[in-house]
Amino acid sequence: MQSHHKGSKGEWNGKRVRALRKHLGYHQQRLAREMGVRQQTVSEWETGIYSPRGASITLLNIIAERSDFQYNPEEGEDQSPPQEHQA
Repeated sequence: MQSHHKGSKGEWNGKRVRALRKHLGYHQQRLAREMGVRQQTVSEWETGIYSPRGASITLLNIIAERSDFQYNPEEGEDQSPPQEHQA
Protein backbone atom coordinates (compact mmCIF):
# COMPACT_ATOMS: atom_id res chain seq x y z
CA MET A 1 0.00 0.00 0.00
CA GLN A 2 1.36 3.41 -0.96
CA SER A 3 1.69 6.17 1.60
CA HIS A 4 -0.30 9.36 1.08
CA HIS A 5 2.80 11.23 2.16
CA LYS A 6 5.12 9.89 -0.54
CA GLY A 7 7.34 12.75 -1.63
CA SER A 8 6.01 14.96 1.15
CA LYS A 9 8.52 16.99 3.10
CA GLY A 10 6.30 17.27 6.14
CA GLU A 11 2.87 16.97 7.60
CA TRP A 12 0.13 19.34 6.41
CA ASN A 13 -0.99 21.24 9.48
CA GLY A 14 -2.72 24.62 9.72
CA LYS A 15 0.48 26.66 9.79
CA ARG A 16 1.91 24.89 6.76
CA VAL A 17 -1.32 25.27 4.73
CA ARG A 18 -1.46 28.99 5.61
CA ALA A 19 2.23 29.45 4.74
CA LEU A 20 1.72 27.77 1.34
CA ARG A 21 -1.34 29.92 0.62
CA LYS A 22 0.55 33.11 1.49
CA HIS A 23 3.55 31.95 -0.57
CA LEU A 24 1.20 31.66 -3.55
CA GLY A 25 -0.31 35.06 -2.84
CA TYR A 26 -3.77 33.49 -2.64
CA HIS A 27 -6.71 34.22 -0.38
CA GLN A 28 -8.56 31.23 1.07
CA GLN A 29 -11.25 31.32 -1.61
CA ARG A 30 -8.73 31.08 -4.43
CA LEU A 31 -6.82 28.18 -2.87
CA ALA A 32 -10.14 26.44 -2.25
CA ARG A 33 -11.16 26.95 -5.88
CA GLU A 34 -7.80 25.67 -7.16
CA MET A 35 -8.12 22.55 -5.02
CA GLY A 36 -11.82 21.90 -5.59
CA VAL A 37 -12.79 22.34 -1.93
CA ARG A 38 -14.87 24.91 -0.06
CA GLN A 39 -13.31 28.07 1.39
CA GLN A 40 -14.59 26.89 4.77
CA THR A 41 -12.50 23.73 4.38
CA VAL A 42 -9.31 25.76 3.86
CA SER A 43 -10.24 27.88 6.88
CA GLU A 44 -10.79 24.76 8.99
CA TRP A 45 -7.38 23.39 7.93
CA GLU A 46 -5.66 26.67 8.79
CA THR A 47 -7.32 26.93 12.21
CA GLY A 48 -6.59 23.28 13.02
CA ILE A 49 -10.22 22.16 13.23
CA TYR A 50 -9.47 19.56 10.56
CA SER A 51 -6.34 18.42 8.73
CA PRO A 52 -6.07 17.76 5.02
CA ARG A 53 -6.27 14.10 4.07
CA GLY A 54 -6.32 11.83 1.05
CA ALA A 55 -6.41 13.62 -2.29
CA SER A 56 -6.08 17.02 -0.59
CA ILE A 57 -2.65 16.04 0.77
CA THR A 58 -1.60 14.92 -2.70
CA LEU A 59 -2.77 18.22 -4.22
CA LEU A 60 -1.03 20.28 -1.54
CA ASN A 61 2.19 18.36 -2.17
CA ILE A 62 1.95 18.97 -5.93
CA ILE A 63 1.16 22.67 -5.49
CA ALA A 64 4.02 23.07 -3.00
CA GLU A 65 6.50 21.30 -5.27
CA ARG A 66 5.52 23.25 -8.39
CA SER A 67 5.72 26.59 -6.59
CA ASP A 68 9.12 25.88 -4.95
CA PHE A 69 7.53 26.18 -1.52
CA GLN A 70 9.99 25.57 1.33
CA TYR A 71 8.58 25.24 4.83
CA ASN A 72 10.58 25.23 8.06
CA PRO A 73 8.39 23.77 10.83
CA GLU A 74 10.64 25.21 13.53
CA GLU A 75 10.15 28.69 12.12
CA GLY A 76 6.52 28.07 11.21
CA GLU A 77 6.92 30.11 8.06
CA ASP A 78 7.54 29.90 4.37
CA GLN A 79 11.28 29.89 3.66
CA SER A 80 11.02 30.35 -0.11
CA PRO A 81 10.97 33.49 -2.20
CA PRO A 82 7.45 34.87 -2.80
CA GLN A 83 5.70 34.13 -6.06
CA GLU A 84 4.74 36.94 -8.41
CA HIS A 85 1.43 36.48 -10.14
CA GLN A 86 0.24 38.22 -13.25
CA ALA A 87 -3.46 38.98 -13.61
